[in-house]
Amino acid sequence: MEQETDGALVARILAGNPAPYAILVRRYQEPLFRYARGMAGDGDSAADLVQDAFIKAYRNLNGCQNPDRFGAWVFRILVNGCKDHLRSPRQRREALSDDTAATASEFDPALTLDQSELRAAIDAALGALPFPQRQAFLLKHVEGHSYEEMAELVGVSVPALKMRVLRAREALQERLRGLV
Repeated sequence: MEQETDGALVARILAGNPAPYAILVRRYQEPLFRYARGMAGDGDSAADLVQDAFIKAYRNLNGCQNPDRFGAWVFRILVNGCKDHLRSPRQRREALSDDTAATASEFDPALTLDQSELRAAIDAALGALPFPQRQAFLLKHVEGHSYEEMAELVGVSVPALKMRVLRAREALQERLRGLV
């Protein structure tokens, strides 16, 4: 069942067997979380956004026009959720804590502090980018998508995406100059 195509799994779900949905969740959860983490700026919000996207996808599965492209479809649902999240003034707060640096080195507090400060600076720099630039940068450099894949996912031309990535990279370099 794990090797079945997205389309075959969706067909089984729509035929009344919800169990294969867990396979789709496992298949796409990690890349969706990485994207949401980069957009939202903290793990808790990212986890909520991904969970909401999967719930919306499940509830509207019969509206998925190309079940073989389930991953791209649920990604678009997540993108819309991230946009809504970022528009909400209540969500524009700093993350209370980020435990990603805590695992780096239990024995060197200075290194942990340096990594934590660097992570906070990177998160702040990413958060300062306009949504289209941040999205393009994350898809290219965090998720490793080709420009053609990115164009299909977000519905923007390849040249426009190249420009967004370039401008995001330049803005990040400017904001992070002197930190590394």
